Amino acid sequence: MRLILLFIVFLFFSCRSEKRYEDFNLTEYQREVNNYFKDASVSPLKTKDLKNFKGLDFFEFDSSYVVYAKIQKTPNSLPFKMKTTTNMPADFRMYGKLIFNLNDEQHSLTVYENLDYIGVDGYKNYLFLPFLDQTNGYETYGGGRYMDLYQYDNDSILINFNRAYNPKCVYDENFSCPIVPRDNLLNLRVEAGVKNFVKNY
Repeated sequence: MRLILLFIVFLFFSCRSEKRYEDFNLTEYQREVNNYFKDASVSPLKTKDLKNFKGLDFFEFDSSYVVYAKIQKTPNSLPFKMKTTTNMPADFRMYGKLIFNLNDEQHSLTVYENLDYIGVDGYKNYLFLPFLDQTNGYETYGGGRYMDLYQYDNDSILINFNRAYNPKCVYDENFSCPIVPRDNLLNLRVEAGVKNFVKNY
């Protein structure tokens, strides 16, 4: 009888632990990201990390981090080699400056074109926005985060910081990830998007 009671208690706490994760208030986008990470055929996680993976840790969705930015284009900017976490630099071009309001203050970030993606299916109008903020090294990865943007208007673009994500090298150092330029520092805490990756072992 005692063994049966212990088994029931074990099941109870196991179910509570699993339920706590499943009931977390994830957005549809966050669920899609977690499903991507769980897919062994595409996941950036190492095998041992994938085995223990339950889900990424996100800030709670906050609509105040969804803003429109004005684009000050730099059509005459030249291609350059952006430093990465490996000895393989990446080919980029400065597309322009994004001017936007966040927390009642005006901010500016430089957005880039990845020259390797020009003409590639699925990357039409694609722009790359790496940034740093005051959560780096605390709740988020110390090297900053990225955002993928798509420009469909001539002079403005939607920035959704809730979709900020980590460089792949956060999960596997063998990936070559562009290093966020220091000029793209926001002097505020961006409490949106993915948090730093914590291994479960």
